[in-house]
Amino acid sequence: MRIDITAADPARFEAAVAKFMGSKLDPGYLSAPGTLAFVAGAEPLGWCWGYHLPRPDGTSMLYLHQLAVDENHRRQGIGKALLQAFMTAGVHAGATKMFLTTAADNHPARTLYDALGGGLASQGPTVNYWFLLDRVSS
Repeated sequence: MRIDITAADPARFEAAVAKFMGSKLDPGYLSAPGTLAFVAGAEPLGWCWGYHLPRPDGTSMLYLHQLAVDENHRRQGIGKALLQAFMTAGVHAGATKMFLTTAADNHPARTLYDALGGGLASQGPTVNYWFLLDRVSS
């Protein structure tokens, strides 16, 4: 099976946002600096999105925020192809590292990340925090 992975164009990405987020695409998202996004298939079958981030030391890295594949199309190499497209784009942009977070019990995702050479963070135990910025007073 050939997997059609493309850098996200507005129409395909809009369909992916609707399918995987249940939301509408912000028209400015794809043109924002550092944005990387890919869609698999015209339906879409899967997607991934994240950012190419500059670092203060002059290097840069990738942050993969989300990778998802339609439940009926899993275990066909779509997630792997999306992740490889994302990483390749990052390498071409100059990134030397990539990070992401996933649930500890998300075994399919962790198996994919391990298979592609990912390693658990070595700085010790980590905890993710979310902040709702509309609650921050100035």
